[in-house]
Amino acid sequence: MSLYIDTQGSGPIPLVMLHGWAMHGGIFGPLVDVLREHCTMYLVDLPGHGFSRDCGLPLEPQVCARAIADATPSAIWLGWSLGGLVALQGALDFPEQVRGLAMLCATPRFVSADNWPQGRDPSLVRQLATDLETDYHATIERFLALEVMGSPDPRGELRKLRGEVFARGEPDLRVLQEGIRLLDETDLRACLPRLTRSSWWSAGRLDRLVHPSAMEWSAQTSQGEFHVIARAGHAPFLSHAEAVAQTLRPWLEANA
Repeated sequence: MSLYIDTQGSGPIPLVMLHGWAMHGGIFGPLVDVLREHCTMYLVDLPGHGFSRDCGLPLEPQVCARAIADATPSAIWLGWSLGGLVALQGALDFPEQVRGLAMLCATPRFVSADNWPQGRDPSLVRQLATDLETDYHATIERFLALEVMGSPDPRGELRKLRGEVFARGEPDLRVLQEGIRLLDETDLRACLPRLTRSSWWSAGRLDRLVHPSAMEWSAQTSQGEFHVIARAGHAPFLSHAEAVAQTLRPWLEANA
């Protein structure tokens, strides 16, 4: 079974959109609506998620990027959260396929290190891995709560995430565990100077999962654009879709 990819919009700019951990392509609905006339969007359900639950592919950035590149036209790739790791890998491995890289609340390394204080405490990620084994649904609920921390409307945003997370079925436990491992182990910081395509980085100033300073450093290292949405948390496409689009649209047009 192949990856599920939903095509939306009728605009001239092709845009591949990659979701975060435990979600699916449908989560981008508010952003799709404001970009519909500007872009033709390819909303990917990553392996083990949504309608790609039984595709059989591992949630490995290299494998995912290859499968997406084979199934979509040459396009700009946008990755949110964990999806940013796949988008970044695609830009590194398939520059002829990835016209530009848009990173939305996503960085090349998620957890902190001695030389990366901007990351999240590794104990958080490892606790999520342990909790998945004992209480699958409560662990996803906990992660959703982390995603809305800092949002100006955390209750409303949490309702939206809860409504979407299982809208296409429950994510595969094996792949969720693979995703946690990716967040814990992946470090693509050293690869940023190798990017040959233009990049756009947008952070939520109130994001409690991906710190804006980590994204600013990544943008500077890759010589990309950096933007901050002042009152947004980790999912600005839900709460501030138009604000995201205001900086994204000019960059898309310049790099299409």
